Order: sequence, then structure tokens, then C-alpha cells
Amino acid sequence: MKIKSLMNKIIFFVWLIVMRIFLSSSLALERPNILFAFADDWGRHASAYAKTDGEGTENDAINTPNFDALSQAGVLFNNAFVNAPSCTPCRSSILSGQHFWRTRRGAILQGAVWDSSIPSWPLLLEQSGYHIGFTWKVWSPGTPRDAPYGGSQNSFHKNGSSFNGFSQTVTKLMSKGKSLIEAKDSLKDQVRSNFRDMLAKKAKRKPFAYWFGPTNVHRKWIKGSGKKLWNIDPDSLKGKLPPFLPDVPEIRQDFADYLGEVCAFDMALGVLVSELKEAGEFDNTLIVISGDHGPAGFPHGKCNLYDFGTRVALSVSGPGVKGGRVVDDFVSLPDLAATFLEIGGVERPKVMTSKSIWPTLKSDKQGLVDESRDHVLIGRERHVARARAGELPYPQRALRTKDFLFVINFKPERYPLGDHYGLDGAKEADVNQLTNNTFVTIPDEDAGPTKAWIVSNRKDPKVKFFFDHAYGKRPREELYDLRKDPHQMTNVAADLKYKDQVNKLRDQLMGELSSTNDPRLIDGGKFFETAPMAGTKKEK
Repeated sequence: MKIKSLMNKIIFFVWLIVMRIFLSSSLALERPNILFAFADDWGRHASAYAKTDGEGTENDAINTPNFDALSQAGVLFNNAFVNAPSCTPCRSSILSGQHFWRTRRGAILQGAVWDSSIPSWPLLLEQSGYHIGFTWKVWSPGTPRDAPYGGSQNSFHKNGSSFNGFSQTVTKLMSKGKSLIEAKDSLKDQVRSNFRDMLAKKAKRKPFAYWFGPTNVHRKWIKGSGKKLWNIDPDSLKGKLPPFLPDVPEIRQDFADYLGEVCAFDMALGVLVSELKEAGEFDNTLIVISGDHGPAGFPHGKCNLYDFGTRVALSVSGPGVKGGRVVDDFVSLPDLAATFLEIGGVERPKVMTSKSIWPTLKSDKQGLVDESRDHVLIGRERHVARARAGELPYPQRALRTKDFLFVINFKPERYPLGDHYGLDGAKEADVNQLTNNTFVTIPDEDAGPTKAWIVSNRKDPKVKFFFDHAYGKRPREELYDLRKDPHQMTNVAADLKYKDQVNKLRDQLMGELSSTNDPRLIDGGKFFETAPMAGTKKEK
């Protein structure tokens, strides 16, 4: 009897092992792949949004056929926002599925350190059986800052990284005798080869999660590249730029070149889709496309809590997604972490503050699908460390709803985009520095021709308004009525007609910051007020 009992136990344990292997293999086959295409400094600019917003916007000048096709096959989100309009805190929030202010030193740019105790969706998926990989810019975990593009075993970029200087590379190749088509094809091959390397390393029965992170949409570009490489005529933007941008040739030129880099990113999307189909993986791949904030070097863009800096493109398509829909749900990009984990069959850590958008994706409704998604929280602390004397941050938090944007500037005595040092003594020769060197005065916005034009012409009465509006000090509170003022030009926080609305939004914002343990509300924001390089790696 003892022998028979022992044999039964052995058989039972063998059966358990076999079933575990079988279920694991079945799960691997059923779980979808994830392709996350995330462009640096890409805001809400795609031809798909020209259709949703109507004629007369800057999106009329751009053509993004691959993004448009994927969004038509899936869901195009109308109200997707970053949690922070600066690359490292934005990416920290996405990786962790938490508000950026909860990621300790991941909440800043210069001096950032990733705390390995914070769960992140790529590593959680890897632990559950996913093959993970990335090309070019991601951020931690698993991507040491002192190694080019991370340098980890999951990095796939050995076939080159010159795509990240797209207009520079194409222009150089054309100067050596290549045609425009040949020059573009060489960079397509770079994207294709790096992606193929990731697929080749993947075990046959494993799903993959791949982060494609080009930086070409980030500064800088070749002047005239929008027209030369993508046939975007700067004059086609005349009368269509938002009111915080002077409608002059220099700025139309700069913005046309920016849109050209978005077109290059769209071209790369086409390559990735083609490779997925060639590999037989397309039908089982969730494709998510977005960017980490609005454009650099433009007022209201990068490092601003206005829509031009925080509202981004977002398209999701693939298995289980009911396509052909435009959705108005408010989505914060950290919600992608919870979404990726849900579709990957991984339990969401309780520390994550994000909420999966999977219920919205599998719905068949348009417009506002999930009525609880009626707002997002946005914030900012530090971008360029030396933007202000003493390496002080510019702390902001905001609440964005359908009808209002409410902003609290916790230190209104500081300059929002950096100190104005050196401006009074600036010479015409310094314009080149303002165009190409982020660290030359007002650095939080980054460099660029638009910034250089506004700063160098700031004493012109016609330009003074644009300079003061972009770079002047701001009041403690800002309120914008989006029903009347969609571009957030007129602050009505002090208008008595909006007193009740200000009180309501302030209470809601401060309540949510408190409930999510925002360090900005603790001890006068001491954690963020400390110069980053003097801090410790972890918040105790």
C-alpha cells in the first residue's frame, strides 16, 4: 500500500508539472505581443487629428498615413495626456504606472536615479514569460544612464542609431549622391534590422513586449527639411498656428520642420507593421503609439502644463480592440502600465495608481465610454537643473477636465522656464546659441529657432506680448475656460464669475495630491527643493 501510495503521489506531481508546462505554453500563445512606439517630444500632431478637430489647425499640414491607418483599425484617443511634460518624469510615470511625483528621483530629469524597488511593467511582463526588448530611448529600469541607449541585454540597436538624426542623416546621404528615396530606405533598413534582431532572439513560443523609442522628433533638425524631405510647405501653416506662436515665416519654417520629423516617425511605424506581418505576428500584436510631451523650443510646449505641452497623440489597435472609434475618455499615459499588465495576465501591483484602459478598448462605444474618466492630473518639478539660481525647480500641478484647465504654481516668484540671465546683454551673435544650445538662458523650454526668434525680438512691441506670455512670471493659480479659450491664453482665476469653479477644482486637485502622497505637499516640498545631485538615491 505504501508503494502504491508513493507511486500515486509521484504520478500526481508529474501530472502537475506537465499541466504547468502545458498551461504556461498555452498562456504564452494566447497572450498578445505588445509593440509600444513612443516618440520623443511628439505632441498631438497627426493627420488623424485634423479630421477630429476640423479644418484650420496645424494638423492640416501633415500626413501620417501609418498612424492614421492604425488608429482607424483601433481606437484614437482624443484626450490623452502625459503626467509630466519632461521626458524622464513622464517615462518614470509610464514605467511605474504611478504619478511621477511618487517615483522619487525618477521625478526629475537631471540627477534622476531609478529606484529599483518600484515595480515596472516591462520587468513584470518579463518575469511572467514575455520576451522584452527596446530600441533607442526608454529610461530605467534595465537601462543604465551611462550606457548608450541603455546597453542592456534587451537593447537592440547594433544596426545603427542614425535614424535619431533623421533629417541630418538623409541630407548627408543625399549630398553624397543618394536619391531621397534611397536615403530614406537606408534608415528604414536600420529600423527593420533592429526589430528583426529582437524577433530573432525571442523564443518561439514566447510573446514579446517591444519599446520602439526614436528621438528624431526631439531637437535638432535641418532647416528646410520639412519641405525638402516631406513636401510640407511652411506657408501652408499660415493662419493655422495656435495664438501663442507668432505667425511669421521663421516660426512657420521651424514648425514645418518639426512636422517633418513626425512624418519620419510615421514612416518607421510603417516598417514595423510590415515586419510584424512578414513574421506572422501582426494579428496577435497590440500596437500602442504615443509620445512623451509636446514639442521642444516652442511656447506652451515642453515643460508647460498647457495642452500644447501635455496633450499627446494616442492610438491603440490589435487583438480584442474594437476598432474604428474615436474616444473622448481622459487617459493619463501611466494608465498604459496597468493596461499592459492586464492584457499580459499579470496582476497589477497595489502601489500602482494607474487604471487600465482595457474596458474602454474592448467596448464598442464612441465618445465618452467610461464616465469616470473625466479628468487627468498633470505636474512638473525640475527639468534643467541649472535653469534657476540654486538649482531650484518650478513646481506645478494641474487638473484638466473637459471644460477647464486649473494650474497651481507653487513658487510663482520664480521664472517658469528658467532665469532670464544674460538677456539684457545679449548680442545678435547669441541667437545661434539660443537656437542650438539648450543651456543658454531660459533653458527649460530647450533650444530652437522659435525660441531664438521670440527672445531676440522681445523688445519689438509686436513681439513683447509673446515673450511675456511665454517667459514671464505666472500667478499662483491659473484657470482657463476651454469652452471659450481652447488654447489657454486668458487666465480667469481672479475673475469673480469663476470663484466657485476655482474653489471646486482647487479642492479636488489638492485632495488627489494628498491622497497620492505627493512630496510637494510635505514639509514645504523639501524633497524636490533639494538640489538633485545632493540627494540620496532613495527616499526613505
